[in-house]
Amino acid sequence: MKNLSCWFLLSCMMLLVASCHDTETYADQKKKERSAIKQFIEKQGIKVISEKEFYADSITDVSKKEFVLFENTGVYMQIVRKGCGKKIKSGETVNVLCRFNEYNLLTDSLSLTNSVLYFSSLPDKMAVTNTLGTFRASFVSGVMMSFYNSTSVPAGWLIPLTYINIGRLVNENDQVAKVNLIIPHSQGTSSALSTVTPCYYELTYERGI
Repeated sequence: MKNLSCWFLLSCMMLLVASCHDTETYADQKKKERSAIKQFIEKQGIKVISEKEFYADSITDVSKKEFVLFENTGVYMQIVRKGCGKKIKSGETVNVLCRFNEYNLLTDSLSLTNSVLYFSSLPDKMAVTNTLGTFRASFVSGVMMSFYNSTSVPAGWLIPLTYINIGRLVNENDQVAKVNLIIPHSQGTSSALSTVTPCYYELTYERGI
């Protein structure tokens, strides 16, 4: 009986230890996130530039695969095209149409997109307001709102609005603004926030009606 009790206690201790090992802490998840972002940057040959370098001309050299890191948010941004038209003015509310590809950096896979033929006439629409340089936005319609069941726009999506133009295609050579973003969970969707998932976005912005 004594030996049976010892074996029972030992088994319980082993289960407890295994349980502790299987439980991933928030710190562990953040470590995995940082590792995934670092691996993506290395794999893609991205050159990270400082905010000071970026503010010198507000340009990221696409040929050099430059991304600027915003230290206070952890978001990396590459401006592929600044776009036609003008920036959103302070005090102005604008409907912005977006096309996007969303990649999960933990699984290295495409997780969501509206850049397919099925959604060709249905870009995601968000209402954006500029208040003294601070942008707020909410989804009005589209894949993001439907898939995540939320009108909340990822905070990381709003960062480029300070630096790009939001216009409509009028002339033959006009192009809409395009950026690439590496967004940590804290600046992402509610799902990314709850699962500590970093995402990479290929994203365009166009002024809507």
